[in-house]
Amino acid sequence: MEISKSLCFFLLLLLLLFFVDQARSAAINGDSEKLHRLLHLQKLPWKQQEEAVINCIFQKPRVREGITTLEMKERDYCSGKVTDWQKNLQNRLISDAIHVQSLQSRIKSAIFSGDTHQISDSQIPLSSGTRLQTLNYIVTVALGGRDSTLIVDTGSDLTWVQCRPCRLCYNQQEPLFDPSNSSSFLSLSCNSPTCLALPSATGNSGLCGYGNSSSCGYEINYGDGSYSRGELGFERLNLGEIVIDNFIFGCGRNNKGLFGGASGLMGLGRSKLSLVSQTSSVFDGIFSYCLPSTGAGASGSLTMGGGDFSNFRNVSPISYTRMVSNPQMPNFYFLNLTGITIGGVNLGVPNNGALSLIDSGTVITRLTPSIYRAFKAEFEKQFSGFQTAPGFSILNTCFNLTGFKEVNIPTVKFYFEGNAEMTVDVEGVFYFVKSDASQICLAFASLGYEDQSMIIGNYQQKNQRVVYNSKESTLGFAAEPCGF
Repeated sequence: MEISKSLCFFLLLLLLLFFVDQARSAAINGDSEKLHRLLHLQKLPWKQQEEAVINCIFQKPRVREGITTLEMKERDYCSGKVTDWQKNLQNRLISDAIHVQSLQSRIKSAIFSGDTHQISDSQIPLSSGTRLQTLNYIVTVALGGRDSTLIVDTGSDLTWVQCRPCRLCYNQQEPLFDPSNSSSFLSLSCNSPTCLALPSATGNSGLCGYGNSSSCGYEINYGDGSYSRGELGFERLNLGEIVIDNFIFGCGRNNKGLFGGASGLMGLGRSKLSLVSQTSSVFDGIFSYCLPSTGAGASGSLTMGGGDFSNFRNVSPISYTRMVSNPQMPNFYFLNLTGITIGGVNLGVPNNGALSLIDSGTVITRLTPSIYRAFKAEFEKQFSGFQTAPGFSILNTCFNLTGFKEVNIPTVKFYFEGNAEMTVDVEGVFYFVKSDASQICLAFASLGYEDQSMIIGNYQQKNQRVVYNSKESTLGFAAEPCGF
């Protein structure tokens, strides 16, 4: 009898140990899945587009309780079929390098000049470091009752479209906007308080009389040599069923650049001229986006307004951090980056954090040299055993993954002040320089100097719900499989 009891106890103990071991293994495997993620190399856009039908007809905007959601697409898929993906991918990097160089130059000039108005896009003439031949996203709105497809940019303030009559206009898919055919268009006089207040802040003169008229002229010069010049006007803007009367925009009469067939640009910066500020009475200064992956026909969304986020498809809670005030660059969105992990390993970020600009127009995330060196070393340590490849342009950590259908890569996470975090989507870790996967590179680059501002690029923001709340000066992140 005693032997039977001892045997039963022994068997129960073995059973208990077995379940503990299984639970431990499950936990380890679960952590492993979180620390590493699969990148499927067969789901690349150039492979999918071979048989895909390019469809750039935007779906009707959704309106729910005063919140408007617009479908967002990557500009490449609305510029015709990409015939040379390799050239396309490489040109993005070259243009992105020019853009960031221009942007850093603007930041440096603002800081050392002490002139808080020098590079503000709320002044006229306007100046922006936006690049136009990179990875851009577009939405369609109605301006004066006509559809206009616009490039979305958080680094610009003025919304503008090409207008008829046009002295110099690039090719666009839609008819040019003709203010003479719009009953709701009104030219902004150079003697109006709005126009007079802008040049007085910069000391600039000669803003009146654009085209020998009394209208209020503007000029935007971009980092790649592109530009838009014209006059400001008022017009009715429709965002779905939401109507914005007397919306101030730029009517471009002289425009040059590679805008991919878009009608113009939507400025989502922080100045008084931006779409965010002009619609603050309707949307409370809140907007969010979910940038789609680069798959053929992939869609994302731009949502104006907030409060009820139940219609979002986020798979993780929205975590918020505060926007950092930067008097020298008041129209941009700065955050305090407090940490970076690769596969769960914490990198050395300064204790007080690092000032970082989040930008929907910059493609590749830029890190300070010291943080990038640590990032590169840890990634190479965890992603070992693969054949290396030469670097290209700004990217110098590259691999040859020819023949692989999928690879397991370390999870990259960014942490911000207030315990906010952003897990980089698996498609945002590697950048494909060559479409046959013989040269794919870590999609992060080093800045030239330690005192330059780090930038969170749009390549790392894919499949994320990014929520901007200008009223509360907060910005939130949540993982979301983008769609519409």
